[in-house]
Amino acid sequence: MRVAIAADHAGLPLKPEIVEHVRKLGHEPVDLGAHELDPNDDYPDFAALVAQAVQDGKADRGIIGCGSGVGASVAANKFKGVRAAICHDTYSAAQGVQHDDMNVLCFGARIIGPETAKALVSAFLGANMDPHPRFQRRLDKVLAIEAENSK
Repeated sequence: MRVAIAADHAGLPLKPEIVEHVRKLGHEPVDLGAHELDPNDDYPDFAALVAQAVQDGKADRGIIGCGSGVGASVAANKFKGVRAAICHDTYSAAQGVQHDDMNVLCFGARIIGPETAKALVSAFLGANMDPHPRFQRRLDKVLAIEAENSK
């Protein structure tokens, strides 16, 4: 699986470990930056890079780190077809994929440490959408809302 990864200045300290962990899990990381510390950079720029890669099919899933994870999630969800969520526990990271077809994981690097971040990534990348009709029905409703409101 190709995984787009980006982080702003707050997420940058964890990003190299995330990139390497994705590689160790057997996936192909696509590092979209930041590549150097710039305390004045802005999370929407990096969230947009990941969301665009997922939207365009250049990546199967995405991972974004910022200070809290909230801003990255808000920005990424502005892209049609992107279902981003902030997760700080492994249950949500896996369940978001299984029940909601989440394709972008956001986390707060000021909230969690490297081991938790790696556990989240493992849960997120190890999960697949559950084929149960109830989950597809719910996803179809979300997709209909998106289509209706993206005019």
